[in-house]
Amino acid sequence: MAKDTDYPSGSVVLTKYAADVLPTDILQPDDINRALMGLYGEVGGIMSSAKKHVREGDAYPGFRRAAEEEFGDTLWYFNAVCRRANAPLEQIFAEAATGPSFATTCAASGATPGSVAHVATPIDAGHIDESLFNLGLRAAELLRQPQRLRDEGRPKLVEFARTYLRALHSSNLVFADVVRRNISKTRGAFIEPNPNELPTFDDEFNEEERLPNDFRIRISQRNAGRSYLQWNDVFIGDPLTDNVGDPDGYRFHDVFHLAHAAILHWSPVFRALIKQKRKSKGRFDEEQDSGRAIVVEEGLTAWIFMRAKELNYFEGQKKVSFDILKTIEEFTSGYEVSRCPVKLWERAILDGYAVFRQIRDAKGGWVIGNRTTRTICFEPL
Repeated sequence: MAKDTDYPSGSVVLTKYAADVLPTDILQPDDINRALMGLYGEVGGIMSSAKKHVREGDAYPGFRRAAEEEFGDTLWYFNAVCRRANAPLEQIFAEAATGPSFATTCAASGATPGSVAHVATPIDAGHIDESLFNLGLRAAELLRQPQRLRDEGRPKLVEFARTYLRALHSSNLVFADVVRRNISKTRGAFIEPNPNELPTFDDEFNEEERLPNDFRIRISQRNAGRSYLQWNDVFIGDPLTDNVGDPDGYRFHDVFHLAHAAILHWSPVFRALIKQKRKSKGRFDEEQDSGRAIVVEEGLTAWIFMRAKELNYFEGQKKVSFDILKTIEEFTSGYEVSRCPVKLWERAILDGYAVFRQIRDAKGGWVIGNRTTRTICFEPL
């Protein structure tokens, strides 16, 4: 996923925001109804996050992150509505941030040489409950006559933007942070990453501490129903069973670690199996290649597998639910793999499960990975 650090701190020009998220708009160009329904749903998401925060207080530690995400998703759909109503987002917010309810000041801007910025701040946004309730009302008003927004709906769009800014203020959120997070999220989820910009994690290490650039792993099943891994004719790891009453093929789950290694260039589990940890730099060995990182990858793999069972192991699927991808992002926060866009995770999951289904059906096979092309494939024994 594109990271917030790709968009430096400070102001974000809304025309840039609109341009950056334009490639992520997969809705039909003339479908304003779906954009409005998405907007209404995301406003509901903001209210849901606020409700949890009120109900659970400090026991809901993710409130700020969740609120920033929901406000960002709301902005994305509002931008989609404005585009279909031929009302540029920047103009709508510029009109919204005027009048007696906003205090305006002038600031030196770093956007371009010699420029200034006019900063408008809501004077009194009221209690968060009131501001969010009003935001819901404004969203409902936009839904009433969607086709008229193109001709005479500009005042309603301006009023929604004004209420949105007041809700941000009462929620104590920084608009620029919301914008940056949404750019990172949407571009990381919908745009195929540039291979030349993807991270690699062990190029600076000697060969014996790097994941192999290309590999062939033999997975076989013995009569006892256990699966065995062989690399360069040497058995690695322990024989595995499904460890569950209803056999589901999990004994072949090492395929997923191999997919992580080939496509993400990351797999603490595979590193441990082939004994190629980055021990020359203790920090990498301790923080990225050892116990906790291994547990994270194993736990994440098991959790995805439970979701995959509900979806016939992703057979016939071309996408992975964004909720799954978002959970992966949370799971891997703090580890080097968090630098990978979630679109790359989607490819690792779909390609890994395609090979898994072939291995499961054949009760074994060769798994061939190539880190240069970031690919994994199956070959019969």
